[in-house]
Amino acid sequence: MTATEPPAPVLILGGTGEARALAAALVADGIACVSSLAGRVTDPALPAGEVRIGGFGGSDGLAAWLADHHCTTVVDATHPFAQQISRNAADAARATGAQMISLRRPPWTPGPDDHWATVADIGAAAAHVGTRARRVFLTTGRQDVGAFADIDDSWFLIRVVDPPTGSLPRRHRVLRSRGPYRLADEREILRDNHIDTLVTKNSGGDLTSAKLRAAAELGVEVVMVQRPAPPDHGQVVTSVDDALRAVRRALTPG
Repeated sequence: MTATEPPAPVLILGGTGEARALAAALVADGIACVSSLAGRVTDPALPAGEVRIGGFGGSDGLAAWLADHHCTTVVDATHPFAQQISRNAADAARATGAQMISLRRPPWTPGPDDHWATVADIGAAAAHVGTRARRVFLTTGRQDVGAFADIDDSWFLIRVVDPPTGSLPRRHRVLRSRGPYRLADEREILRDNHIDTLVTKNSGGDLTSAKLRAAAELGVEVVMVQRPAPPDHGQVVTSVDDALRAVRRALTPG
């Protein structure tokens, strides 16, 4: 890189609130960054700084992008369940020698009033629901709805940002909305729809946690899908402030 070329950017992967907050902090610090969004959500909230939308073409394509842009620092701030892009990022960082920082918000943990059934994956969640639930609030995202399509004895309220993909359960209603959600509204949804079971992924964070508080108050069972294990590469941080400090250290010579 010559003296006339712009500084190498930090690559931020993810359209999460933490990713946007980190981009804003880097821009305010005068640190060049590029935020990469998958493009799966219609009309996403755009972060500060440069933005690219769409995939890289796997880990090899991402490695090529890092090399082409002289990028030496990657922050994986994707959703905790975005396994493929996290694996691709770890592989590309290994291949190019880029420093890898994974920003993972802490998972939710049950309190004394919670009624959780913790399951390993979406398939296990569907199996659990099929044996006992009657009125289900399904909040696992549009790509996972098909796992519940063969359950005929339960009714589903399916909340998504964009229309669900794949097959749907026979008895259902789709509710399209985007968080953050208020506790009073979540209580109303559970009560008005006579929900006895809430199904969600353990994404953590405050944006959608009100449904868990409402479920605890009303005695609604929560089927909680555990997070997959993250790639074993690079540094893991749990807050935007820690990620910002990690980026600064990564960019400091020596």
